[in-house]
Amino acid sequence: MQWLLDSDQWRGWHTDDFPAGSWRSRDGELQAIAGAPRVDLVSRRRYRDFIFRFEFALPVAGNSGVLCRVEENAVLSWHSGPEMQLLDDAGHPDGREPTTRNGALYGLLAAEPDTPVEPGEFIDAALVAHDGHVEHWLRGRCVVRYRLDDPGLRASIARSKFAGFPRFAQAAEGHLVLQHHGEAARFRRLSIEMPD
Repeated sequence: MQWLLDSDQWRGWHTDDFPAGSWRSRDGELQAIAGAPRVDLVSRRRYRDFIFRFEFALPVAGNSGVLCRVEENAVLSWHSGPEMQLLDDAGHPDGREPTTRNGALYGLLAAEPDTPVEPGEFIDAALVAHDGHVEHWLRGRCVVRYRLDDPGLRASIARSKFAGFPRFAQAAEGHLVLQHHGEAARFRRLSIEMPD
C-alpha cells in the first residue's frame, strides 16, 4: 500500500507543480480552496489496476469527484476519465438526477443505495479498477459496478455529453484525478494498493 497524502504525489492538471493557488496540503488533508481557479489535482504516477481508498468531506452544496485512467492529452480531465461523483445531493441541483448523485458514475450510472452527505463530515470511499471492471464504494458498500467495455455502457456514452470525446473511458491506464469544482472539498487518508 502506498499513501498519497501530500503535495509530493500530486501536481496540477497540465502543470509539473502542485497548484498552491487552488489547493493546500494541511493537517494530513488535501483541500480545494473555494473560489480559487479550478485546477484539478493529478497523480504523478499512472495506474492500471488498483484500489484507491480515501475519505472526503464537502461543504453545503459541495461538488467534486475522483476520476481514473485519465490521459492528460485531453483538454479537461473529464473529457478522458470516468468520474466517481462526490456530491451533497440535498444541497446541489445535480442531486435531483440519479446519474449525477453522490457515488454515481457521473452522467451514466446511478449509485444504489443513496449515500447522503452531511456537510463537513468525512465519508470513507474507494474506487476499484481491475481488468476493466470498476467499482465505487461509499461507507463500506459497493454502490456502482460496471465494465468499461460493456456494450450497454458504451451505448450510454454515445448518447451522453461524452459522445464528442472519442477517447473517453478508453485508456487501459492513466492518472487519478481529484476534481476542483470551485468548492472547498477536502480529502484525507488517501492510499492506493496495486495487485502483484
